[in-house]
Amino acid sequence: MRLNNLGIVRTNIERPDPADVERLSQFGVATIHEAMGRVGLMRPYVRPAYQGAKLCGPAVTVLLQPGDNWMFHVAAEQVQAGDVLVAGCTTESEDGFFGELLATSLRSRDCGGLVIDGGVRDVADLEKMDFPVFSRAINSKGTVKATLGSVNVDVVVANALVHPGDVVVADVDGVVVVPRALVGAVADASQQREDNEEAKRQKFREGVLGLDIYGMREPLAAAGLEYVED
Repeated sequence: MRLNNLGIVRTNIERPDPADVERLSQFGVATIHEAMGRVGLMRPYVRPAYQGAKLCGPAVTVLLQPGDNWMFHVAAEQVQAGDVLVAGCTTESEDGFFGELLATSLRSRDCGGLVIDGGVRDVADLEKMDFPVFSRAINSKGTVKATLGSVNVDVVVANALVHPGDVVVADVDGVVVVPRALVGAVADASQQREDNEEAKRQKFREGVLGLDIYGMREPLAAAGLEYVED
């Protein structure tokens, strides 16, 4: 009887419609997060490894062991064009699991990038390659290849649950996870939110105050706000 999900590679995962993924990629993390009802964010300590990094794609998930990057090499075989590797660890670790050599391998398979609740290194090379990486830490400490983890199992990454095939979007504002079955609906909701914000943006340009755009005056008065002329 299996007592855990270590040592498993699932080779056949469902991915969302690529057209829906493309539509979702047009929106920023903040917009998507709000459009979903303010859910789906990873913890804000996961940051772009270099300025300008961003990504959007279906998740090939990786469960790592601390100080061991063996499963990245296993995961590379499962990557299809546009996929994003999303890696968690069995316990907290900021070792440098990932660097330029693995990025080179993944780039050959048209991988869309990496999100990892752990450390990465070779950042200057990653930036030169424009291989987008979002990580918990930048750390030169190397890793070994000795302990089994898993590929394409459910993982918790920076407090967010990620299923294989969910879409992960990352930019300078953070990382958000969109459930695979909701990608099209979230893209629609994000477009509606973007359209609504553009209408408000135009009013702000014209000098209209948020107090009036959002109808705040009456509830503020009801809450007891007073204007006093001295």
